[in-house]
Amino acid sequence: MKILVTVKRVEDYEVKIKVKPDGSGIETDNLKYIVNPFDEIAVEEALRLRDAQQGEVVVVSAGPDDALPQIRTALAMGADRGIHVKTDSSIDPTAASKALKKVVEDEQPDIVILGKQAIDDDQGQVGGMLAERLGWPLASFTSKEESLDSDAEKQKKTALDVQDGTLKVMREVDGGLETLSMPLPAIVTTELRLNVPRYASLPGIMKAKKKPVQELALSDVVDDTSERVRVVKLAPPAERKAGEIVADVSTLVTKLKNEAKVL
Repeated sequence: MKILVTVKRVEDYEVKIKVKPDGSGIETDNLKYIVNPFDEIAVEEALRLRDAQQGEVVVVSAGPDDALPQIRTALAMGADRGIHVKTDSSIDPTAASKALKKVVEDEQPDIVILGKQAIDDDQGQVGGMLAERLGWPLASFTSKEESLDSDAEKQKKTALDVQDGTLKVMREVDGGLETLSMPLPAIVTTELRLNVPRYASLPGIMKAKKKPVQELALSDVVDDTSERVRVVKLAPPAERKAGEIVADVSTLVTKLKNEAKVL
């Protein structure tokens, strides 16, 4: 089985983000970048599925030269090889889905796994767009039921049940979980509660340096690279007012009722 999994280079969520004075973007000086957390979950699930079914995990990322460390991170976790679609400009979901479509057509994977969204823009559109372009079935927001298995057993099990060319998967919906069955090839997007990604081991990090990463230019895989989505302006959220210490419970109740209007 061949599994294609995507990783995106995003800003570290633990670093304070500063908006440029003119609102055109964010300050990137000394900014730290990481693998999109939802994509880490996708990589982990791809590795578990490969271990259960045998096969290959191919990591693909579309982004600048600096996105290579994020590909290497996925390789250090255990992926077999990488593909880097390079571009110096920003890439929106439309261009990303077009680039992935070409990579999928070249690689012919059985399953494509993506994080449900990226934490930098929260658009969550690439999985659906890719499924539409390929004409493949899609299981979005993939999750699983709570298990009584031990932590060690949980780290080995995949939530993707593949048998006789059919994928059975559980996804989160409003009010509960829904089980889907679909033929392969198929596309899956991962929800937060699907798994806990593994840490890259030191041997894995050393091996990742020697694993192959194919480089492609965005213009080589996409005819029209123009953006359909443009950021008009960014603005920081309004600063929160300082809290207030009250003398007793009765004062608190009075303020909640008369000032906050929550009682």
